[in-house]
Amino acid sequence: MKRYAMKQLLEWKNSPLRKPMLVMGARQVGKTWLMKEFGRREYAKTAYVSFYRNPRMKSVFEQDFDIPRLITSLNIETGTEITTGDTLIILDEIQDVPAVLESLKYFCEEAPEYHVIAAGSLLGVTIHEGVSYPVGKVDLLYLHPLHFREYLDAIGEVQLSSALNTKDYKLIDSFSDKYIYWLKNYIFTGGLPAVVDFFREHKDYAAVRQMQKDIAIQYQGDFGKHIKGNELRRINMVWESIPMQLAKENKKFFFGQIKKGARSAEFEVAIQWLVDAGLVHKVNRVNEPHIPLSAYKDFSAYKLFVVDIGLLGALSDLDAGTILDGNDIFVEFKGALSEQYVLQQLISDTEYTPFFFGTESASFEQDFIIQKGKSAVPIEVKAGANVRSQSLRAFVERYHPAMAVRFSLLPYKEQENIVNIPLYAVCNL
Repeated sequence: MKRYAMKQLLEWKNSPLRKPMLVMGARQVGKTWLMKEFGRREYAKTAYVSFYRNPRMKSVFEQDFDIPRLITSLNIETGTEITTGDTLIILDEIQDVPAVLESLKYFCEEAPEYHVIAAGSLLGVTIHEGVSYPVGKVDLLYLHPLHFREYLDAIGEVQLSSALNTKDYKLIDSFSDKYIYWLKNYIFTGGLPAVVDFFREHKDYAAVRQMQKDIAIQYQGDFGKHIKGNELRRINMVWESIPMQLAKENKKFFFGQIKKGARSAEFEVAIQWLVDAGLVHKVNRVNEPHIPLSAYKDFSAYKLFVVDIGLLGALSDLDAGTILDGNDIFVEFKGALSEQYVLQQLISDTEYTPFFFGTESASFEQDFIIQKGKSAVPIEVKAGANVRSQSLRAFVERYHPAMAVRFSLLPYKEQENIVNIPLYAVCNL
């Protein structure tokens, strides 16, 4: 399986400013595989330690941060003679051993010659629970589910993936039927590596959906390991409400649809927990399309998306026929799957941070808006080939952006300052 994050790890390995690497991401996005595969490809030796139910190594790191002692212990535990420069040290499942996270500071300051990479599920939650975070002493890599190009590579459509990189739309659009076919399959399977790998081998849609439901249950099981009482109940209520929230015409998150009379203060902690866990993406509204967009962020208005589009389909009980037959899936569910898909590609396969644009009174809300150079670029997501909409044109006429983007199933087209990009080519934004 090809992961584009491998390039970032290689740059990290060769950087003269290298610090210990911390890999962040939700459970099941492929952190362990990525680290091990990186070690296999790029190092003579790999010293791998999992701290999951490993009291021996937990006690080693909780004793003190004497680096020679830690290296000796890792030598013994892994059966690998760790030498500088040619050995990758992998510290995995560190979420329950805060001392391992703290130790990265000492590897950075006292032993930068060692190549150390660490990861764990729910690390964002662990850090926000008061664990000492090594500020400025680690490099960060955020790993997401496979984006569409990685998915094409994984299921054997390497040439389709490579064609997207050319940005030659005469070539790309001539194979639009193939792209749309695999786009539908991606919308069903999502990008969780184990699910994609199973689908590649078996093409069993029912079994894929069951895998996704099992993973969703595992995620909810994680809630109970870290949160108790009323807060656990609120986290579950938010998690279970996201498909319903996205199915609305106005996808702004409304607390009243979780529970009658609910207010934001009641659910703020629950939402932040899900964001910290990497299970939910929070896209804030901006009230003015000016640079920098972050200066106009409205903290009280946002959309919530789940970590993976396949999980969204599983949580919504959408069967394979609904998604794969015809193009109805792009217009059903109020375009929720199309927006989830675009959001997922923006955060995993582009350099942009997405917001959405709107005000309490505006009639031309934009699905997303990004900062591209010195411009604020509105983005409209059209679920299908019918792109009739007044909102994007009204936005353009009022604010005169240098560029506006519409994602749809239509081929690439430039029309004045509105560019139509096929949904399967979000990576080329």
